[in-house]
Amino acid sequence: MNKELYIGIMSGTSLDGVDVVLCEIDDITCRLVDSLEYPMSLELKTDILNMIEDKSTLAQVGQIDHSLGILFTQAVGALLIRDNIDISSITAIGLHGQTLWHQPEDGFTMQLGDPNILAAKTGISVVSDFRRKDVALGGQGAPFAPAFHEFIFGNINNSISIVNIGGMANITVLGEKLIGYDTGCGNVLLDMWIAKHNNVSYDKDGEWARSGKVNYTLLDVMMDDPYFSLPYPKSTGREKFNEAWLQNLLTSQHET
Repeated sequence: MNKELYIGIMSGTSLDGVDVVLCEIDDITCRLVDSLEYPMSLELKTDILNMIEDKSTLAQVGQIDHSLGILFTQAVGALLIRDNIDISSITAIGLHGQTLWHQPEDGFTMQLGDPNILAAKTGISVVSDFRRKDVALGGQGAPFAPAFHEFIFGNINNSISIVNIGGMANITVLGEKLIGYDTGCGNVLLDMWIAKHNNVSYDKDGEWARSGKVNYTLLDVMMDDPYFSLPYPKSTGREKFNEAWLQNLLTSQHET
């Protein structure tokens, strides 16, 4: 059975960098050959957050699309150089892009990062725009992880659940049927809060969080958000769970 090399690129809602993986794949197996985390500049991260917060012009949106295309190309190049991989040995690149807005209930989702730049500069075929057809067919277009979990763990006889915590959190249930959906926010609010108060990008090993105590009153108010009682399938993003969402809850608690 022929095995082929593929590259996958992911930049999640955490905006903490670009993950690039090199995999050897055939019809039934997927083997990780190598991976690399490539940094995203603070300037680009800030531009993306400003766009999400409706502070950008159309020209700036176009520039972000171009800048992300360049960033993804640089990330792929770094992996190929480090592993001394010939470009001609790569069958294709899977490029998800950077999600800027996800609103499937209104029939759209937006990812930026021009795949044409990546294809033109590497000469490798690029597969992209993974989400919008599913949304056009009435689906959520998210999360992706359940399809991967089914491929990796689908031969296990028992029912299992897998929780994936990124910028948003999602769950996969493998049993008689495949179930997968976003459970809510993951580390987006955690990163935002520690950056706001401690001027660092994330809470390493959860040390800051462990130094405090759970505010169960606030937690109960958070869990009253209608999203958590929605039936699956469902998906969400920064357009829902963001600093404004948290600040509104904190303000309401202070007023009571």
